[in-house]
Amino acid sequence: MTNRALTDTANSTTTRHELLFLNYFRLAQALVYVGLAFTPIGVGWPHLDNAGLARIVAVLFVLFAIAIVSVTHVTRTLGWLAILTTLLVDIVAAVLAISAMNDARIGIAMMLAVNLAAGALLLPLRLALFLAALATLGVLGRALLNLPHLATADDRDFLESGLFGMAYFAIVVLCNVLGRQLRASEALAEQRSIDLVNLAQVNELIIRRMKTGVLLVDDANRIHQINESAWMLLGNPSSDQRDLGRVAPELSRRLYHWITSGKLDETATQLADGMPEVVPRFSRLAPNDDSLVLIFLDDTSLVSRRAEELTLSSLGRLSASIAHEIRNPLAAIRYSAQLLAESTEMNPTDLRMVEIINNHCSRLNEIIENILQLSRRERSRPETLNLGDWSHSFVEEYRQGNDLGADSLRVIDNSPAPVAAVADPQQLQQVIWNLVQNALRYGRMPGEPARVMVVVRHGEHGVPILEVIDRGPGIAPKVAAQIFEPFYTTHEYGTGLGLYLARQMAEANQAVLEYVRVAGGGSCFRLVLTPPVRIEPTT
Repeated sequence: MTNRALTDTANSTTTRHELLFLNYFRLAQALVYVGLAFTPIGVGWPHLDNAGLARIVAVLFVLFAIAIVSVTHVTRTLGWLAILTTLLVDIVAAVLAISAMNDARIGIAMMLAVNLAAGALLLPLRLALFLAALATLGVLGRALLNLPHLATADDRDFLESGLFGMAYFAIVVLCNVLGRQLRASEALAEQRSIDLVNLAQVNELIIRRMKTGVLLVDDANRIHQINESAWMLLGNPSSDQRDLGRVAPELSRRLYHWITSGKLDETATQLADGMPEVVPRFSRLAPNDDSLVLIFLDDTSLVSRRAEELTLSSLGRLSASIAHEIRNPLAAIRYSAQLLAESTEMNPTDLRMVEIINNHCSRLNEIIENILQLSRRERSRPETLNLGDWSHSFVEEYRQGNDLGADSLRVIDNSPAPVAAVADPQQLQQVIWNLVQNALRYGRMPGEPARVMVVVRHGEHGVPILEVIDRGPGIAPKVAAQIFEPFYTTHEYGTGLGLYLARQMAEANQAVLEYVRVAGGGSCFRLVLTPPVRIEPTT
């Protein structure tokens, strides 16, 4: 909700209260007129200068006041033009009542000041001043016209009317200023209230989605609040189970031990079958008050994963340093082996040894390249790509740089519309090259050539998908669960970094790389990419 909307909401609420006050005061005012106009003759006060006019004005004003109250209850509000009209009627009725009941002129004029004050709260300052001017002219004109002869004019009557006029203007200005300040204060309070509600909702959402389990427990050992992580770590108890002693007896025991002794047991414990171990921590919600205690459940698997990530990062940096040091002597060994292979005086046995040296140098160089890629982690530079055209170019380039022999590599693109995606073309090429290389190397049946396909298609909701599919034996489920982990490999000459690097580069491009087993045999590595943003034309 915008600030303008908040202000309008606060103003509408305030206006309704002021309007109800004005309407009910007008009804009370009309009843006073009736009481004055129909006073028994024996009472003697007030003296009615024009009894017929007084009674007509009183009755009509009562009916008018009742009608306005009824309309307001039905419509809930009135427009500024209707409010202005009702206030004009109030001024005319007051002036006529003063003319017909001169003895009560001071009381009637004072009651009219309340009408003008309420009008100043409901209307702009210019209209409020206009009403004050009309009221002033009305009481002054009444003082002039109500005298039978100008020569016998009572100065006090004119002075009273002038003072009432000054009071009307002062009250209107003051109430209008106070009304603006009141509305601004209410709008600010409304804004602060909504901000507090939004902040509370954000805090609740953050706590609910925290990976650390959080519980709020009172001194009766009852659970007041619990977030999603804590609920899962406690074994998904039902919502009506609020007794901590029944839900997690070990946690309840540790809480009691901490409250009584002040010592924290930091050993890991399992709170439910099949759930990871946790390390509970306790904190009072208020100092020196055990009525409410916060319990934090740290999942040890998350801690181990963070430690593993730190270790992997350190290992990557160390491996990169070692790889740089190995690269120069390796290049010298490989160059020397190539020179030996060109010698015409070597026998076949020595040539075979040189070939082994070259092969192992190539393998070691591949390992170094993977380790260096692991340490570089270059930032992606995404572009909008037509995956169909890109795939054909990739396959053609791969065929030119690699001898496929009897193996086959082809593109399948049956999409009726071009498949567009946003990705870094260089990193995408590294990902698909790694997947194709693995498919040609491992995705073949014994004694048969490899058949690898690069499939381009649209997925659900039009997301672009790029798949590398082979017709080999597939990957066992236990192995498939670990193939994207670093340094995991089932091949004696593998590094275990290829698929890990491929997934890392995919994530750097906001893409998802996953393994899908193909029915009937084979493997599919599916890359779900990000579609380009479509800008709707403005009208």
